[in-house]
Amino acid sequence: MTIIRQAKGSNPLVGWQLDPASVTRVGKGLQRPECILAERDGSLWVADARGGVTWIKPDGSQALVTQTADKRFDLVENAKESLLVGTLPNGLAFAENGDILIANFGTDRLEVMTRAGKTDVLLDTLDGMPIGKVNFVLRDRKGRLWVTVSTRAPMWDSALNSKTADGYIILIDDRGPRIVADGFHFTNEIRLDREEQWLYVAETTAKRVSRLRVHEDGSLSNREVYGPSSLGDGLVDGIAFDEYGNLWATMVFADRLVAITPEGDLLNLSDDGDREATRRFEDAFASGNVVDFDVIKATGGPLCTWTASITFGGKDLKTAYLGGLWNDSIPSFRSPVAGLPMVHW
Repeated sequence: MTIIRQAKGSNPLVGWQLDPASVTRVGKGLQRPECILAERDGSLWVADARGGVTWIKPDGSQALVTQTADKRFDLVENAKESLLVGTLPNGLAFAENGDILIANFGTDRLEVMTRAGKTDVLLDTLDGMPIGKVNFVLRDRKGRLWVTVSTRAPMWDSALNSKTADGYIILIDDRGPRIVADGFHFTNEIRLDREEQWLYVAETTAKRVSRLRVHEDGSLSNREVYGPSSLGDGLVDGIAFDEYGNLWATMVFADRLVAITPEGDLLNLSDDGDREATRRFEDAFASGNVVDFDVIKATGGPLCTWTASITFGGKDLKTAYLGGLWNDSIPSFRSPVAGLPMVHW
């Protein structure tokens, strides 16, 4: 694998560990805050299983933005059902006009919502077929949308094994929507590097990050594994670059935070999971079969249960926010290095 050594100077992440005592909490009463968008003014827009997003304002006040709140989500009474069906806003991105693009993992469609809550469907079928479990959406500086579909299976938990590789990537540009890469192991978050020359893909059930070269017409080539072939315990979910060139990654079902350096080395930044529960999950996952939900459910750690994403915000982009599938608030901490800026509008 070819590694681009674009970073200079000493890597600020080498030797750094997240101190749990330094973590603060943002927000309250959130439901499945899987993905987080940070605005320049300090606002946070957080995916919410009630059918839209929660807007956390710079003064700490918050508002649920959705046309009709879905009251079905209940992790106490019916956790498995809540995480498998119904509206499940997942990956988020800013549209060019400031609206919120929503990859809805429950309704299997790409949606766009105004900041007043009006929602429209951008994409739910492709070539006459349902697109499947839409996971994440990313807008590049050219205004193109990159969309990941984790699996074509109607019930996503059936693809939560090491064998299934039916995930793919859709590009939406002036030519319309089309598949530009296929055959991924549960395609999850994707990111572009600073120059938007490479697209990085979290392959959740392969425990790895892959990347593909981006061409002018949006086609992809030169697919390769980036960094280690396995990132260790847990399944890779969210990824984000910092200014140095480190690619941060969250490891769901182990509640680990790691980073891949520009040289391709793996740094372990935080390990917050229940180690015995993680061991049981790893043993079950290694069998190649679908992992029982009760085994998955037991893996959450006290800092961030089912750590799913990382977002950099604040004026200096050194405030990190962790999204979690089982959280009702957002863990936040100060990073030793600024994150790579988002594409805004």
